Amino acid sequence: MPTRRERLRAQTTREITEIALRQMAADGPGAISLRGIAREMGMTARAIYSYFPTRDDLVTALIRDVGNSLADTLEAARDAATSPEEKLLAWGHALREWALANPQGFRLIYGDPVPGYQPPADENPIDQAARRICGGLNQLVANACRPTDTGFTWSDFPASYRDRLQPDIPDLSPAAMALALRVWGRMHGLVTLEVFGHLGSVSNDPAAVYRAEMLDIVRSLTVE
Repeated sequence: MPTRRERLRAQTTREITEIALRQMAADGPGAISLRGIAREMGMTARAIYSYFPTRDDLVTALIRDVGNSLADTLEAARDAATSPEEKLLAWGHALREWALANPQGFRLIYGDPVPGYQPPADENPIDQAARRICGGLNQLVANACRPTDTGFTWSDFPASYRDRLQPDIPDLSPAAMALALRVWGRMHGLVTLEVFGHLGSVSNDPAAVYRAEMLDIVRSLTVE
């Protein structure tokens, strides 16, 4: 069981990250400031630096936590469904629900980059999240669909992207990867419009629009 000191440190860490996300919501990703967070919390700069030595350390922690939260949510929704088609639908709906509940987290990993941010050389949190999320979607598409467009080759994709996915999906084909990218674009397109406030002005029921799009995605795929 964590000690009282450990619980207090974890609570303070959560408060720091929550304020950082609020800063980003108010003034954009470049507004994240350790000194500003310290002032709001009534801490000294020296005290807050004992939690995060630099702003980049804080941003790294934010991206890692947000990415893991999204990946955990998507995987749980997938695992609760049964057929390949239902798993794909569950993944898509979980993406929208998570993004609406965590709009600043969604913007952090899918919006404008934090100006000047340099991830650790040996631990890029964006790559770690992408491996789980992109890999999971590619596997779902590979399981649920039979790609009909076989004109793609590995040369159509960055080697770094292919190498990130192949260890987990060794039988992934270029055609399946291309189809997964198209599915991802359709899912994320509507979610991004809604999170950034563009869909509400043209639709009274964005959820219905998204449900229709998800059903069309599944219907339009060639299911084995």
